[in-house]
Amino acid sequence: MNSQQDKRKVVIELDNVKRYFQVGSETVKALRGVSFKIYEGEFVTIMGTSGSGKSTLLNQLGCLDTPTSGEYYLDGTPVRKMSKNQRAKLRNRKIGFVFQNYNLLAKTTAVENVELPLMYNNKYTSKQRREAAIQALQAVGLGDRLEHKSNQMSGGQMQRVAIARALVNKPAVLLADEATGNLDTRTSFEMLVLFQKLHQEGHTIIFVTHNPEIAEYASRNINLRDGKVREDTINPHIKSAAEALAALPQPQDD
Repeated sequence: MNSQQDKRKVVIELDNVKRYFQVGSETVKALRGVSFKIYEGEFVTIMGTSGSGKSTLLNQLGCLDTPTSGEYYLDGTPVRKMSKNQRAKLRNRKIGFVFQNYNLLAKTTAVENVELPLMYNNKYTSKQRREAAIQALQAVGLGDRLEHKSNQMSGGQMQRVAIARALVNKPAVLLADEATGNLDTRTSFEMLVLFQKLHQEGHTIIFVTHNPEIAEYASRNINLRDGKVREDTINPHIKSAAEALAALPQPQDD
């Protein structure tokens, strides 16, 4: 890492994280000593094939699980010895999740879905929750879809709602899990345009994916294999998702 990066705030730090599981008489070593730092304002892809430890690492980063040994620091807070309730509170304050399957509440409006993370934050009144949700939806280009329900939106619109929900609590990091996995090519690039915009605005983004093409649009790529970091590289030539989107052929009516 260069000296300029080293001066930036560390949002994520893993120090020799190992995660072992006992399956019958066998010990499965899913993570075998993973160490890296992610700095504020980075857009990082984490990649790996099936069995690489990618899903296990995602659970560590999302405070859904804790290491067998080693330490994970989220925005300076050590996570490993926390209780489930402590991790849940930290997760709600510090992480905005974006899932492949959107995870929106059915028969609930866009603004109600985005308000949901703030329901657990007593610093917000109901009026403030709604105002924050509207601002987040406007930030992802859905200011005209506030009262639309999931069955009234396209896949791309639902994912924008999910991104707005992830942003509404002003988290330290956005954690996206295969966030373009259920989308067609054009809509996937529309989401990448949005993620690049959020990155340019200073958001820290971790994008977990099996798609190597997405790494071309991020500032850094961490590649896992057999539970270890095999590559950790800075992308010197970040592609523009907006240019890639503009170059796609126009959709044809059936």
